[in-house]
Amino acid sequence: MKPLSFLETADIETASEGYASRFAGPVGAYFLQMQLDILLELLQADFRPGATILDVGGGHAQLAVPLAERGFKVTVTGSNESCKTRLTERLPEGSYAYQTCDMLHLPFANNSFDLVIAFRLVPHVDRWPLLLAELARVATQTVIIDYPDIRSVNILNFLFFRLKKKLEGNTRTFGLFSRKQILNEFAQHGFGQPQLRPEFFLPMVLHRKLRFAGLSRFLESCCRTCGLTQLFGSPIILRVDKKERSYENSFARTAAIFSKPGYANCCSLDGRNPRQDGP
Repeated sequence: MKPLSFLETADIETASEGYASRFAGPVGAYFLQMQLDILLELLQADFRPGATILDVGGGHAQLAVPLAERGFKVTVTGSNESCKTRLTERLPEGSYAYQTCDMLHLPFANNSFDLVIAFRLVPHVDRWPLLLAELARVATQTVIIDYPDIRSVNILNFLFFRLKKKLEGNTRTFGLFSRKQILNEFAQHGFGQPQLRPEFFLPMVLHRKLRFAGLSRFLESCCRTCGLTQLFGSPIILRVDKKERSYENSFARTAAIFSKPGYANCCSLDGRNPRQDGP
């Protein structure tokens, strides 16, 4: 049987053992834990075990494994059958679903999943607007991606890529994006209410060369405390929500406030204090 061939196949590389080696050792574990912690923080308010999650290009198993282990119903897509290798090695059969398909034409109906995620993918996809459109199409409520922000030290990547390649060996070229660029694209598909979580201020190649996770944690903690990470950090983990869903959540929160015991004793819905007499 002839292997399927698609226009965008960057996830084949990210699902490889060679790519996984970039996250080996204590520093790699620090990178992955930061990524997971931010994702779980973005999920905790609205998603519980049993929620359906589509991990597009998630054969790297960085998130599919911990999410499945926490009870989420995870489906992973890949551009080649080889993309499921790391998943089968780390998860028991039946604990997740996998499908080889074209990431630009996902074989799922509109609104098929509560949450759609795509990590280690967007900056390596030439037709990234089409990818974001597909992520939005199949998501009922929320999309979460990561991307390298141009407002960061990544801007130096184009100047020093040869040096970075020499230091890391297996690095790849990648696209940089502005926050406005990504948010405008999602807005075209009805998604807004962005929540942005920059991961690191210092370049990841520096942390890899330091080879000391404790020092990396300390340096990044200092950068986060003084606000540098929020302003210039990258990659950024971004959550966007379907706009009508965001409105519903806002309305529900407001209704919950009005329904609290004793609230009606201090303020009425028309803005008047009910203890005051007169019109």
